[in-house]
Amino acid sequence: MPKITFINEKQEIEVPEGSNLRTEARKAGVELHPWIFKYAGLNCMGNGLCATCRVLVKKGMGNLSKKGVVEKLSLGTIHAFESIGHEDEMRLACQCTVTGDCTIETKPPMNISGEVFWQKPYPNK
Repeated sequence: MPKITFINEKQEIEVPEGSNLRTEARKAGVELHPWIFKYAGLNCMGNGLCATCRVLVKKGMGNLSKKGVVEKLSLGTIHAFESIGHEDEMRLACQCTVTGDCTIETKPPMNISGEVFWQKPYPNK
């Protein structure tokens, strides 16, 4: 059975292969949604639209399903602001199927003070 390690919560859980990351995290008591969005009705409840269940995959990206159309659209256009600087490791937990071990950081901060956010799109050469 695959193991999911949650860094911030210092918790490791075993899940059935093919299970949904958001569902299994919630079963284990791991809160993925920040602030008030943890309440039903204030998030999209697993449909990939609100991006409040976004996580950073620190290890094991290959052990999660590939990004689907909904996730690409959500993180790439509608919620692109949240993923700046973390485009390669950010995923929506509700859209991930777990196929192997992975290490997850929940509730990642936005990188609005980091150099990646303020970087010019075309740096001077």
